[in-house]
Amino acid sequence: MSSVNIRTVQSKKDLNDFLKFAWKIYRNDPYWVPPLMYDKKKILDKNKNPFYKHAEMELFLAEKNGELVGRIAAVKNDLHNKYHNDKVGFFGFFECINDQEVANKLFDTAKDWLKAKGMDAMRGPANPSSNDEYGMLLDGFDDEPRLLMTYNPKYYLDLCEKYGMKKAKDLYAYKLENEKVVSSDKLKRVAEIAAKRSGIKISQLSMKDFATDLERFKFVYNKAWAPNYGFVPLTNEEIDAMAKDLKPLVEPSLVIFGEINNELVGAALVMLDYNTIFKSMNGRLLPFGFLKLFTQKKKIKWCRIITLGIIPEYQKRGLDAVFYWEIVNRAAKLGILLGEASWVLEDNDMMNRGAQVMNGEVYKKYRLYQVSI
Repeated sequence: MSSVNIRTVQSKKDLNDFLKFAWKIYRNDPYWVPPLMYDKKKILDKNKNPFYKHAEMELFLAEKNGELVGRIAAVKNDLHNKYHNDKVGFFGFFECINDQEVANKLFDTAKDWLKAKGMDAMRGPANPSSNDEYGMLLDGFDDEPRLLMTYNPKYYLDLCEKYGMKKAKDLYAYKLENEKVVSSDKLKRVAEIAAKRSGIKISQLSMKDFATDLERFKFVYNKAWAPNYGFVPLTNEEIDAMAKDLKPLVEPSLVIFGEINNELVGAALVMLDYNTIFKSMNGRLLPFGFLKLFTQKKKIKWCRIITLGIIPEYQKRGLDAVFYWEIVNRAAKLGILLGEASWVLEDNDMMNRGAQVMNGEVYKKYRLYQVSI
């Protein structure tokens, strides 16, 4: 009989135990960035996070000999299944000691919950969806994660594979160095030709007209990314909630829009890598953490290209090069000379070619696993 006991998260104490368990796993890991407790609670709050208007989730804790040894979430995303016409459930927020028995029990529990909901496959990690932190770190363990990217011990890969999970898809993160990007004659040439031919006009986010620009971003995001593997459109409420969270951190000059003949054709969201500051906050925003976001901003050396989208009818015209060139030069004016373009699907040829034209290197990889139910 297994000595591992699984229980559902039911109380505030259980939720705190669920969240704080990560500190046990990473206490000696120099590369881990502690998540903000306030932020994670909000993500998991079924009353505050609009994601749960089209999804269900159950959280589980694992105990062995009276000690917490693991956690997992099981997620049924109705919007995903409607959009892709499948019955895929997800696991997420997975943390576990290096013990296959514990991992197996956690995976079995999530799988059984999803089976009872009518799912025929389990994919993950999704925390809790492809619009949030996504994938398991596969390669690049000797560096801190950039903003909103995942991080995990290497042995998690073994726990998944020994359980019987198979690769569903790999995701790439490209390292971009200003010196290498601006030295790309091809990028500069393509950007100049595309800008001249199209007459594209680039503008930046207006904080005064934030609501209007948010609507423009919604349009591009849901249209440009629609064909991608695993894509789930963000609802209006989800984008509004995301914008509210990111608004205090956003750098207006790095959120840009492209218009041709007054028609919106693309947009990019680039964020400064606030993980540099979050690391020293150890999960606490208050009482002084919030101040650090502003007083220590100059310490940030990286930015992350979170989204760059060109609507389908304007793709393959070199307009992505215009955006990349603009982003790199705008970031340099802020003293940011390092960037990460992430995440990019391994088979998204257009985005991969664009990163390669910038002399970017794949310096991290992430994996989505899947197992039949």
